[in-house]
Amino acid sequence: MLTLVYSTSSLPGRQSNLSLSLSRISLLRDLADQKFESHTLAYLTFVSYHRGNMHGRPRKAYKPEEEAASAAKAAKLRSLQNQFMSNHHAKIYTKEAIDLSTKLLEINPEAYTAWNYRKLAVEDTLSREESNQDLVKSVLDEELKVVESALRQNFKSYGAWHHRKWVLSKGHSSVGNELRLLDKFQTLDSRNFHAWNYRRFVVELTNRSKEDELKYTEDMISKDFSNYSAWHNRSVLLSSLLAKAEGFMPNEKIPDEYQLVHDAIFTDEDDQSGWFYHLWLLDQTVNVETPLLTSSWPSHAGCLNDSSSSKLTTSCSESGSFPLILYFNQAVGGVSSSSTVTIDTELKGNEDVVWEPVSKKNSHVSCVWVARLKYISSEPCFGKEYKVKVKIGNSPGIVSSRGCNFSASYEFVFTAHVHDTVEESSQEGIVSWTDGFDIWDAESKDLNALATLDRSNAQMDSKWRQEAIAEEIDLFRELPDSKIGKLTLARLLMAKAMISDDAVKGVHYNEILELYKDLMALDSSHYQYYKDVHSVALLRKVTSSTEDLSGHLFRCRNMNNSVCLRLNNLSLSRIASVEKLLFVQMLDLSHNELHSTEGLEGMQLLSCLNLSHNRIRSFSALDSLRHLKQLRVLDVSHNHIGEHSVDTTRYLCSSPLFNSEWTRDEVGRQMPTLVTKYWDAYFVLRDLNLKQLDITGNVIAGDVFSSFVLRVVPKLVWLDGKKLEI
Repeated sequence: MLTLVYSTSSLPGRQSNLSLSLSRISLLRDLADQKFESHTLAYLTFVSYHRGNMHGRPRKAYKPEEEAASAAKAAKLRSLQNQFMSNHHAKIYTKEAIDLSTKLLEINPEAYTAWNYRKLAVEDTLSREESNQDLVKSVLDEELKVVESALRQNFKSYGAWHHRKWVLSKGHSSVGNELRLLDKFQTLDSRNFHAWNYRRFVVELTNRSKEDELKYTEDMISKDFSNYSAWHNRSVLLSSLLAKAEGFMPNEKIPDEYQLVHDAIFTDEDDQSGWFYHLWLLDQTVNVETPLLTSSWPSHAGCLNDSSSSKLTTSCSESGSFPLILYFNQAVGGVSSSSTVTIDTELKGNEDVVWEPVSKKNSHVSCVWVARLKYISSEPCFGKEYKVKVKIGNSPGIVSSRGCNFSASYEFVFTAHVHDTVEESSQEGIVSWTDGFDIWDAESKDLNALATLDRSNAQMDSKWRQEAIAEEIDLFRELPDSKIGKLTLARLLMAKAMISDDAVKGVHYNEILELYKDLMALDSSHYQYYKDVHSVALLRKVTSSTEDLSGHLFRCRNMNNSVCLRLNNLSLSRIASVEKLLFVQMLDLSHNELHSTEGLEGMQLLSCLNLSHNRIRSFSALDSLRHLKQLRVLDVSHNHIGEHSVDTTRYLCSSPLFNSEWTRDEVGRQMPTLVTKYWDAYFVLRDLNLKQLDITGNVIAGDVFSSFVLRVVPKLVWLDGKKLEI
């Protein structure tokens, strides 16, 4: 075994693509035909059943004459439907056949097959009469009239809006009338999201300025503060304008937007539209579009040429490698040693280091990127030191999932002291979470080198952000005591704490925690949400300063003085602030209220994890642990695994119904029944290299499951506190 000692220097509306190709239409046609009759009749049933029962209005019983009228309408629809389907299957696109589809759509604008049939009919005409521009325009104008008629009957018809967009995309129709038509429709229903989605499409076609559209949203909002669609469209427009920064600077425009939304919030406190927009503004105030490197392992000293020097911790690895970790504030792609990250090292065999995203399968973007530096254990390397220099951002190529480029430059340098150690795997003792721990020296400066606490704040202009948030806090303190007022104040204080100096962070977090406690008592229907954000605030408080964090840190003598972080008995329901804990090797999360381990995948140095006495219901909730290549000790005792017969969290990871990988290895072939029964445990445990596992106190625990675990995890030495006979 080799021991490495490091020393360092140096973050609504659905819209379909309606430009359906003929091949795609044909592919969908057979399925649509099969369901068309049932959907058409279901439409009438829906209208009948919900008549007078939409949006909270009470149902009204049909009178005999109304029942008769409905039956007659159904009979007419059935007759039209049979004739239409006959024409559709025979690919008859005569004027009479097209008129028949028009009559069908007049009765049921939601008949998708009829809309697709008309697309095929139009394509047929265009293929034969493409040179006759007058005829082509006449055909497309007729389609627009049919759509308009359908929309007058059902303003929320998806099929009608999709078809209108498809017609305009052909490029033969004038779009000049579309905004005037939309104005008429939006006068009737100013909040209809179909119309707003279509409006954005038309604006792009007409090259109408975003500034004019911004003024339009303001006019619509002034008429109705509860127009959520107008607020949403305003956020879409501003996002684009602020990104271009052409006359719309965030430090000038965002404070003005706060003033606008105040009118809505304080006019009608119970209306949600303004509150949602206020939340969006807060997000724009705190976050930046450009991706930032928030932390790394070893800890980066800051921007290029800014450096410090101190001794770091000890980590052990049996794989002949140790990790380098880059943690960004948002998901990015393009991290590569061949272009965007340069690694200079004296360690042999690291000419082609591969950076991998720590994310879901097949994803090429992630907040966390890991590379593993190799060392050759067969070489006589006792006492040798190897210098490693990592540079990031000197070349373009790292791009966020939003399309923004990473532009900052960083460099961190560390020295790996490689020492030979005696191999004692055959005599390994059980890892205890109660004995052999020393309290962290609060006066030690080691933590400054280990952790990166709030370095990203220095990378953005925070003065105007602090001023804007401070004004909002003062305003909302005067708001009458209400749930939404308390929630918004807590969010504002959290934002202020994230961009404030260490000296005032603690005061903010204490008030935030009290506000969420009040909300849990006031609003039981949203208890779990408040509980989760309370957990996030508590973990941010713990990691906000070296003084707070050191109170939870220990050294484990029996694990080569590994760094242990104890976050037990804190009633945590969610994991957060992992980017500040990359140096932790042992983590105690016992006696909390956690339902999953989401977020721990970034802690690549983690070798021991205690999750006992939580609320974990299945192994799929442990899916993130598959990324922890150095994890050797796992305690999930006294949870709820196997207690629930129907567990939706099981579907967070692959199922054997959709994945045949389990049939390719020896365990899958020899124990197919057990693999099928315990498939979520199989897919998690098989990727781990555990030596110690405790599952006692769970319903799933027992002789059958234990024998299954022994086959899936062959290197296991300790199971449920008992040493296995090898």
